[in-house]
Amino acid sequence: MLSELPASLRDIIVLRRENSSRKGYDVFNKAKIVVILIACVFVLSSVCVSAETVLHCESTTSVWDSGLFDYILPLFSNKTGIKVEVNAVGTGIAIAIGKRGDTDVVFVHDKEEELKAVNEGFFINRHDVMYNDFVIIGPSDDPGKIREITTAVDAFKRLPENGQFFVSRGDASGTHKKELSIWQKAGIDPRGQKWYIESGFGMAKTAQIANEKRAYTLIDRGTWLAAKDGLAMAIVLEGDPGLLNQYGVMAVNPEKYQHVKYKEAMEFINWLISQEGQQAIASLKDANGNPLFIPNAK
Repeated sequence: MLSELPASLRDIIVLRRENSSRKGYDVFNKAKIVVILIACVFVLSSVCVSAETVLHCESTTSVWDSGLFDYILPLFSNKTGIKVEVNAVGTGIAIAIGKRGDTDVVFVHDKEEELKAVNEGFFINRHDVMYNDFVIIGPSDDPGKIREITTAVDAFKRLPENGQFFVSRGDASGTHKKELSIWQKAGIDPRGQKWYIESGFGMAKTAQIANEKRAYTLIDRGTWLAAKDGLAMAIVLEGDPGLLNQYGVMAVNPEKYQHVKYKEAMEFINWLISQEGQQAIASLKDANGNPLFIPNAK
């Protein structure tokens, strides 16, 4: 039994046995016992901290910038004891990180690329989680006259015609890919044009740059609702069916990368698509009661 105990505790027991044959301890041995006990406390504390389960999640910046994670992750952690550490990057980068096995789960919004990565064997158990839509925002006085237009494609055609600047994320994110698809449908290659600015930042920062430049940009509604109070901008086009913005979650394939926390990833995914998780997503609203995301788990 003694051999099974931690070495520091064995030292205490042995020390007490050696001194039990004498009438008392000397000061040195008492001090040694105190030091060993303190060391045990620190060791046990460090073990407890290191034993905390941490799940790594790569996510699109729009989910982060909207404040959704700040709202739902404490609910999930309190229920499961799993701490989720989020790295907010563009969707393209998030998927690439997952393909390398450098995370456990990804939460992004480029369904075509997500399904492709699943078919390639990098991810499993992909689910739709929620959606919102993209909108075009610009200066409140709308110098580009975009409010007169009903489709994103026609709006993109008009912007350069009217000499307006457009700020792109330029980061291979889901938003950036949606924007590029609209330019392609409009028959315009904006790259290299003087009126086209690539920020290289996430959605909230890109919106700030557009605000400073009195330019237009494409933004997801959730980030817009969370950030609009600090911007002198307005929605100038919304409601185009082609601007649907679907979000999905998927686990890194544990058969490809044995080190990933697949069990914890599935706990997170199952919670997101459960009634509890879906209700939590639906309850996140802006100051005017507008939902940032609409849950639609599948």
